Amino acid sequence: MSEDAPYPIPQGQLSLSGPVPRPVPGTLPIRGDVAHISLANRYLVPHYVVPQVVRVARGPAPIRLAMDTESATVASLDEGDRFEALDVTSNWVWGTCGPEGPSGYVARTAFDL
Repeated sequence: MSEDAPYPIPQGQLSLSGPVPRPVPGTLPIRGDVAHISLANRYLVPHYVVPQVVRVARGPAPIRLAMDTESATVASLDEGDRFEALDVTSNWVWGTCGPEGPSGYVARTAFDL
């Protein structure tokens, strides 16, 4: 089951005024191709996503740096915890606990999607 995330869509033209330091992997929900909508005024990527909020159905569910069960664990979610899904594949959900992170990949089997 999912619920709406309370993030407003930015209005007007977005712009950046100079170089922005790259965030540490596993922190902010940003990849080279997509970012959380709340980061639109801070980072430039081709696409911004309004997250779909999902709840962990089977925990504990580790948040990993990559789509690999051997990848480093950033954090762990317990059953019932909220997770903001930004990209869903057949086996993984990339997302975040909130706009400031942590972010990473959770096995899709942890959710009822």
